[in-house]
Amino acid sequence: MKKNLTFLAIALLLSITSSFSMEKNYFTLTSPDHKIELKVQMKDRIFYSVQHGNEVVINASPISMTINDGVILGAQPKLIQVHKRSVDQEIRPLYGKRKIIRDNFNEVILDFKGNYSLVFRAYNDGVAYRFVTNLKDSIKVVNEEVSYRFDGNPYGNFPLPVDSYETSFEQNFFHGNLLSLDTRKFCFLPLMIDAATHTKVAITESDLLDYPGLYLQKTNDNTSTLAGTFAKYPLKTQAGNYNNFDQVVKERAGYIAQTAGSRSFPWRIMVIADNEMQLADNDMVYKLAKPLALTDTKWIKPGKVSWEWWNNWNLENVPFKTGINDETYRYYIDFAAANHLDYVLMDEGWSNQFDLTKVKPEVDVPGLIKYAQGKGVKVILWCLAYTLDSQLEVALNEFEKWGAAGIKVDFFDRDDQKAINLYEKFAKAAALRHLIVDYHGCSKPTGLSRAYPNVLNYEGILGNEYNKWSEKVTTAHTCFIPYLRMLAGPLDFTPGGMRNAAMGSFSASNSTPMTQGTRCHQLAMYVVYDAPLVMLCDAPTAYQKEPLILDFLSKVPVSWDETKMLYGEVGKYAVVARQKGNEWYIGALTDENAREFNIDCSFLGQGKYKAEIIADGVNANRLGTDYSHSQNELTQKSQFKLNLAQGGGEVVRIYPE
Repeated sequence: MKKNLTFLAIALLLSITSSFSMEKNYFTLTSPDHKIELKVQMKDRIFYSVQHGNEVVINASPISMTINDGVILGAQPKLIQVHKRSVDQEIRPLYGKRKIIRDNFNEVILDFKGNYSLVFRAYNDGVAYRFVTNLKDSIKVVNEEVSYRFDGNPYGNFPLPVDSYETSFEQNFFHGNLLSLDTRKFCFLPLMIDAATHTKVAITESDLLDYPGLYLQKTNDNTSTLAGTFAKYPLKTQAGNYNNFDQVVKERAGYIAQTAGSRSFPWRIMVIADNEMQLADNDMVYKLAKPLALTDTKWIKPGKVSWEWWNNWNLENVPFKTGINDETYRYYIDFAAANHLDYVLMDEGWSNQFDLTKVKPEVDVPGLIKYAQGKGVKVILWCLAYTLDSQLEVALNEFEKWGAAGIKVDFFDRDDQKAINLYEKFAKAAALRHLIVDYHGCSKPTGLSRAYPNVLNYEGILGNEYNKWSEKVTTAHTCFIPYLRMLAGPLDFTPGGMRNAAMGSFSASNSTPMTQGTRCHQLAMYVVYDAPLVMLCDAPTAYQKEPLILDFLSKVPVSWDETKMLYGEVGKYAVVARQKGNEWYIGALTDENAREFNIDCSFLGQGKYKAEIIADGVNANRLGTDYSHSQNELTQKSQFKLNLAQGGGEVVRIYPE
């Protein structure tokens, strides 16, 4: 297959080069299925536009990059060579939403005078472009012009805009009018625009390395235009914000990046879909990311985690004082071992936050790790991003010596160039020591897990932790996530709360947190959300009271062979079916409205199946903890209904008889 692809690429290159006229000032690139067309025009600047079917979804939008002393790549462009190729291949990730990802695209590379190129790709599910430079020494990127010009007055789905580049990347989402966005603020990605009658466009980026993250803001005019903006390069920082856990930027340079002169820059992605369900099951970020950089990956294991911070180390009816101590952690380890959970997380408190060599006297970390290993359980250790950066070699060498399995790195709260570089730096250093990584207080994923699959998960979401102090984690919010945040990659929402509040009965609590929506709403997240490393956020003793729930959590996979979106509407509901081996799981979430869905079982194979169903109980609209458990027999020809309460959910495990 590789030989055929190479021959095809060469044949296309020869035909294009020989027929190309220097007088031509535009090129078109179509997707393999010919439904998407990208047009590149070269005038005083370089412009691109995108059409989907008969609809123009992005009008001619400019592309440029300003470097060094005002040199503008893209101004008065002089095209000198064109390369074109088509690729159809398979990517086999170690874990994720499916075993095989089809990577099928058409590509054109435009080489310009000035030693730079623009690469454009057209997939059946979107388009992307990136700058490539071939310049000597290092360069300073003063700015990159990123622009999306839409027709009319479109609506879209956005994270709430922020007014600072120093953010936790934890915001609610909303459906609103593009023209009504505050031009003084900006949105982090992904976001989605209803670009035309039959077309949705989601915008994000991939292969973000040694460069700041992209934000979008409404331009200060009357057009429906979103323009890119970036954090400037940080020159001076100091400890600040919550508990001095962040490095707050006190001075920034007049440029956004200082980087190698010969390099590829991040992909600017536009996912194009007929409907919202296609956005919830998209792999473009992964397909465009840097390929696998590790030679040995056998030690990398996704899994489920027993976690103590959300539930405040609270255990009921135990004969010892609970807290950050050996007895408590041994209980969590025993619970994980008894219920086939892969990891225990030791969150904030096991060490001095600013010196990872100073372990709290109440916990024998090496002893606990050895105890866990004897039970077949692995231990993950929490640390601050900037503490880890200052002690990287010393700390990780010690963690490796102890036998730790991974690190949870927290409180980045920035994505300027220096912060972005930490993600890759930590991933590489951890991989050398066979440590998995979970990033928190972090920006969206941009495909780093493809190169370094030891990076199992990212937060970058307003998740269950907010139930400890706010009312922001509504059931509508949780129904935005599959279509927006999850489009960028996996997320650590930390589901599994067992104190579940029906509509109107929620109250925030730090010591005994509850969740909005039903218990089945929380359970469905284990199927609906993409989370190769997923927490069980509540206390072991809370789960032990509910053996049916605990049995489901013990069995539900974290990595899948196939994924099918069955029903979906952004911010309202999501119904997903996922396959693992010869079993299928269905998860369903709804907002504050009760809903009913008909499930057609034609996706099943031949033969007879049993279905185990955990559904909202008849009183779940009043009592969020109410649920029912039933079993059913199914075949490929069967149909059955899901009945979701207000703020409800449902999970179904289907397995052969």
